[in-house]
Amino acid sequence: MDFKKNAGYIIVNEFTVGETKIVLGVHENLPNRFVTWECKDDDYFWGHYFSDMLAAEKDFLMRGLEKVKFYEQINKQRKHEPER
Repeated sequence: MDFKKNAGYIIVNEFTVGETKIVLGVHENLPNRFVTWECKDDDYFWGHYFSDMLAAEKDFLMRGLEKVKFYEQINKQRKHEPER
């Protein structure tokens, strides 16, 4: 089985919101074994690092919810813009 990896972390969960992915990664050896990133294509950024899986899962879900709200706001603004 082929696993998606970034910086030695195995990506164990991901979902797409708009043009962005939110991912959750696990590393075997590092003290901060868990990370969440925002991701576009193969560019991972704004990592949040954790030593506790539950805290990382919470952050994963919260980041996703924040991104959903961001795209909802963009859609509202587009609906209220005058057509050209």
